[in-house]
Amino acid sequence: MREHLGKSAIMLALGACVATLISTPSHAQAAHPTKTHTLSLADKKAVIAKAGEHLTANYIYPDRAAEAKAKLDAALIAGEYDSISTPEALAKKLTSDLQSVTHDGHLMVFPPPAPRPAAVSPRPASQRVYAGFSHVDRLKGNIGYIKLRNFPGPAGPFGQTAIQAMTDLAGTDALIIDLRDNGGGDHAGAYYLSSFLFDSKTPVHIDSLVTRVPSTHEFKTTDFYTRPVPVSYLNKPVYLLTSKRTRSAAEMFLYSLQAQKRARIVGEVTPGSANGTAGHELPFFFSIGIPFMRVLNPVTKKNFEGTGVIPDLAVDEGLAFQTAMREIVARDSAKYAALKTEIENQSAEEVFVEARLLKFRDQPQPGSADAMRGLFIGIASGKPDYTKMSDEVAQMIKSDLDFFHNDMKRLGDVKAVTFIGVDTRGLDEYEVRTATFTERFGIYLGPDGKIVSARFQPPVPLPPQP
Repeated sequence: MREHLGKSAIMLALGACVATLISTPSHAQAAHPTKTHTLSLADKKAVIAKAGEHLTANYIYPDRAAEAKAKLDAALIAGEYDSISTPEALAKKLTSDLQSVTHDGHLMVFPPPAPRPAAVSPRPASQRVYAGFSHVDRLKGNIGYIKLRNFPGPAGPFGQTAIQAMTDLAGTDALIIDLRDNGGGDHAGAYYLSSFLFDSKTPVHIDSLVTRVPSTHEFKTTDFYTRPVPVSYLNKPVYLLTSKRTRSAAEMFLYSLQAQKRARIVGEVTPGSANGTAGHELPFFFSIGIPFMRVLNPVTKKNFEGTGVIPDLAVDEGLAFQTAMREIVARDSAKYAALKTEIENQSAEEVFVEARLLKFRDQPQPGSADAMRGLFIGIASGKPDYTKMSDEVAQMIKSDLDFFHNDMKRLGDVKAVTFIGVDTRGLDEYEVRTATFTERFGIYLGPDGKIVSARFQPPVPLPPQP
């Protein structure tokens, strides 16, 4: 979920519309709190005051924002935060108080990020996720299976991987998309994947997003339609698997396809996180995620906030795959006669895999290290080379250049750029070190060598040298 990134977001991603829940802290703030740092009453007042400002200016429901701010102010006056001394405890208490009023699981306060160790730990080989995909398989009975862990934006590796996956599975007779471990991401990625399930020649109004104009009671509605894609999966059954962990953009994907009667949902009721969230910085490297956007489905005229997406067939998540397979077999018992007994005795998808089709990438793209270094140095100098970026990335950086320039300038000169691995979104992940800070970046280059997607994580101080 993401296209609103702005100054408070930590991620740059094409097509992004909902920022992640953690903001980029300003390095002009006071010293970074540590596990042993004791917050003074003045510190806590500063964090709460700024949280209230951001809340009233940005929360999608202005009336609830006022009530939530009043809750924090009253608790502060009553001394409910006096005994809290650590950043983690304060963030937990503030989150609890805010959610007790708003009942919004996306509204959260985050403590400062912990300093990273000097050594860089490689990503475990067992964590095989590329561009959000962990499986693209052809199963016995000519059934397609996709498992998605998250929804990155459609620009870059996700869009390319989605095209390849749907091309590889175009000849299957039924498709299962497993979202049981999908915690969300970019709504644009979810809508892009939906496009493969409709006729590309006829755009379908898949969703509308209502966003609040900051510091006003005005709102803007943006309609989203399916996009042209090179392959369409038409007139074949599609099953979507859910669990209590299926959240946010994944729920958007489910809800919109269910409303269009294009897929059958099997599994558990989802949590109901329909509000898109942007991150905002608070004093002392705290941050707050504030929902600024809500979904408005064109068919149902509502969304799934608080209620969750209700499955067409409710079963325990552990039985969702087996249940979907049973329904597929029941559609043509003669065709799937050989599978019927096996399905009754097996509930794990691995047993049915005939071909694993997803290709992983472990090495960095040629030129990505130089592009990463150049992007950092260019922004820090205030003169990034926009000719080395796609139009979308260039426009995004231009719109917030003052913020990014001031933020990165304070980090100091680059001492080292180290490749960490390919992250779960399919971006090359680098650690950029200066004399006192370390920051993680993700970057992806298009066929022309230009930057088409970039991601900034919050910078954190290096641990003190002994």
